[in-house]
Amino acid sequence: MLIKETFLIADVRVPAKRKKTLDQAKVQEIAEDILENGQTTPIRVRKGKIGFVLIEGFHRLEALQALGEDTVEGYLVRAQLH
Repeated sequence: MLIKETFLIADVRVPAKRKKTLDQAKVQEIAEDILENGQTTPIRVRKGKIGFVLIEGFHRLEALQALGEDTVEGYLVRAQLH
């Protein structure tokens, strides 16, 4: 069972491939929803060499950062080896 945790946004690294998928309109839409309802869906991260690596929730992370937040709620998941 996953346990919701709070992470510092500064400690979450976004992979370069993921950064290319940024949609500012989607970030704005999510930011407005967060202002009204709070963060309802946690992101997912895994431990990295330093800090954490984002697995899921790039637009939520960007929206929170745009709103000036320092923290994000998320789940720490184990990386799967293929």
